[in-house]
Amino acid sequence: MKIHDRFYKERVALNVLAKGEENIKAVYQAADENIVIGVLSKDYDGVNSAVTAMTQFGKEVDDAISIGLGAGDNRQAKVVAEIARYYQGAHINQVFTNVGQTTAKNDEQSWVNALVSPTGKPGFVNISTGPISSEGEEKAIIPIEAAINLIKDMGGSSIKFFPMKGLETVEEYKAVAEACGRAEFGLEPTGGITKDNFEEIVKIALDCKVPKIIPHVYSSIIDKETGLTNINDVEWLTSKIKQLVDLYE
Repeated sequence: MKIHDRFYKERVALNVLAKGEENIKAVYQAADENIVIGVLSKDYDGVNSAVTAMTQFGKEVDDAISIGLGAGDNRQAKVVAEIARYYQGAHINQVFTNVGQTTAKNDEQSWVNALVSPTGKPGFVNISTGPISSEGEEKAIIPIEAAINLIKDMGGSSIKFFPMKGLETVEEYKAVAEACGRAEFGLEPTGGITKDNFEEIVKIALDCKVPKIIPHVYSSIIDKETGLTNINDVEWLTSKIKQLVDLYE
């Protein structure tokens, strides 16, 4: 998989958004290439324009592109799956219910995550994250171990735990991290992650021996006036990743 070169010492890769070609290149360099950069499918009028833009961006950063839904927008699930037929980047974000559809359409060289949500009960996750299932009154709430096995059946590479709301769901996050560690499965903590809680969130996953960790840091490092991702913040996060991973060698 293309993404394997993006992990620092094969453990952690950062995931951030970026705006435009120059910001994407600057972010990639600031992270010492230990990153996948989110480009949102919902920012484009259709599949063709998204594929064209993502392909061009990818040429500048060794295809370290993360195809995004846009704040977990399940209405984009089929669009992302269709984009993956023509361009995979290194990383694809997907809701749980559409993982199989996505992996079936690419060349299995891309990492596809599966979005599951907190339930308020540690050890259990909500897999009803698709465009139809998320609207139903009854949710599919299952043990995290079962969710991991289902994702593996569909060809997915990791759990995207969203929305975490920072540390508000930390006990649930710990249970997910423990299960991912036992199953040797990837984990992507997402939602409300800032420079203030980043270290604790990454450290929990490392403590639980999660083999591959992709923390998503979004709005907290985006300049509200320009919409650009702050390069100094990316450098800080990258430095913190290296410090933490080095401690666990």
